[in-house]
This record gives sequence, structure tokens and C-alpha cells, in this order.
Amino acid sequence: MTKTDTATPGLAYLETRRLEVDALLDKYLPAESVYPRRLHQAMRYSVLAGGKRIRPILMITAYEAFGGTASDIIEPAACAVEMIHTYSLIHDDLPCMDDDELRRGLPTLHVKFDEACAVLAGDALHDLAFELLAHSGSARAVAELARAIGTAGMIGGQFADVAAEGKQVTLDEITYIHAHKTGALIRACLRIGAILANVDEQTLERLTQYGEKIGFAFQIIDDILDVEGDQKELGKKIGSDCKNLKATYPGTVGLEQSRTDAERIIEEAVAISREFDLKDNYFEQIARFIGWRKK
Repeated sequence: MTKTDTATPGLAYLETRRLEVDALLDKYLPAESVYPRRLHQAMRYSVLAGGKRIRPILMITAYEAFGGTASDIIEPAACAVEMIHTYSLIHDDLPCMDDDELRRGLPTLHVKFDEACAVLAGDALHDLAFELLAHSGSARAVAELARAIGTAGMIGGQFADVAAEGKQVTLDEITYIHAHKTGALIRACLRIGAILANVDEQTLERLTQYGEKIGFAFQIIDDILDVEGDQKELGKKIGSDCKNLKATYPGTVGLEQSRTDAERIIEEAVAISREFDLKDNYFEQIARFIGWRKK
């Protein structure tokens, strides 16, 4: 089967879900007219600037795949993880971190507004995310997200990423960075969706392994695209990792090995997804989309 044959259904599903998530984010974000207006404008500017919405889609997919039906539980939870993701991007783009000027084809938040506003907008999104997730009534879900973005997850990975700038890193070190900086939140999205659907622990463990694989592959492909992607498609400058002397997967093992490893990991994720024996295996479609994406 060709890439087009397998990817097209996934793209249709992802696009439908993306539009749903966009509408929900608009609903749950504070209105620009509410004081402090400039802060709320900044929050909305970054969250509604576009994006694939992979993380909330993964959460919704996991929730529904395993029997979840309550929209008032999953919708705010899905928005919460996208707000966490956006807050992390806002802070990553700051001059003290990656110092990026372009994100999703638009000026980064600190460029469009100012640094203080960007820091506070990121903080406010972090706060709002946990308020929304608390609506689920699940302390386990709240703890899952907190753990995924803390020092044992995203923030720990970001710290290791910054510490590795300008240094030669080993495969183990770059694997740690990618698994924590990117993979931890992706894994948590799947786990939270399944937890809210009351999935059994054995299925949760296999879903966790699927999430770890697509999360790792996602960041490897990000690294590859920073070397050979199209700037217009990506919506950000190509070569920023090299400019910032970032530790990357291609920089550690080479481009060819990076492609091979990403493809292998995606196929491993697909194999796990087939174990769930679902009528509509959107997990496989999402994994293949991640493997073939250009932005």
C-alpha cells in the first residue's frame, strides 16, 4: 500500500478533530475583552495561531477508543494539554532559551508583544490548564499531567536540552532529552484519555508503550525537518537547531540513521496499535501521519 493510500484517512480524521479542538480552545480561553485584556490577547494569539493539535487529538482518541462518552470531561481535558504544550513553546522561544522569532509562520509571542507578557501568558496557560483538567474529577489524571511536565518529564528534558547545547552528546543522552522534552507529554495525553475512560491496566501499559514510541519518533522527525524541511511548510526557520548548537538526533547518529530509526519506531507503534483490535484504528493512522509529516 502506498503512503497516499494509508495516510489519506488519517489526514481526514486529524483535520476533522483539529477543527473541533480549535473551536473548543476558542471556547475555553478567556475572551480578549476581559481584563487584563493584553494578557488574554497574548494567550489567545499563541494558542489559536494554528498547529496540528496532535496532543489533544491523541487524548480524545484514547478516551473514545476505550469507551469514554462524556464530552464535558474530555473536552476541557483535551484543551488543557494543548494549553500546556503552547505554554512550553512560548517559554522555549524566549531569548533566554531558543531565542526564536518565528512560530507557525507568525512572530513568536515575545516578539509580537514583549518578554514579560510572554512569560506571564505562558504561566497563565499553565494555570488554566490545570483548572480545566480538574473538571474531570480525576486526581490521577491531574497527577499524570503534573508528572509528565515536571522535572521527571518535559521540564527535565528541556533542562537537559539547554545543558547539552554546544556539546557532543551520546545516543543515550539524546534519547533522554527527546523522551522527556517531547515524549513525556505525548505519552501522558494517551494515558489521561485512557484513565478517564477507566481502561484496564494491561491496556494502559500497551498504550503507554505506543505513546513512548510515537513521541520519540515525533522528535526525531522534528530534528530531521530542521535540517531538510521546507521553511514555508514548517512555519519556522530551518537550521535553528544548528544555529543554537542544539543536541539533535541527526547530529548524533546522522540523517540516514535518523530516518531509518524513525521509520522502525513508527512501525513498532503501529504493531502495538493493532493489538487493541479496534474497529477504527486511528492510532495507526496517527502514527503513520507522524512518520510522514512535512511540518
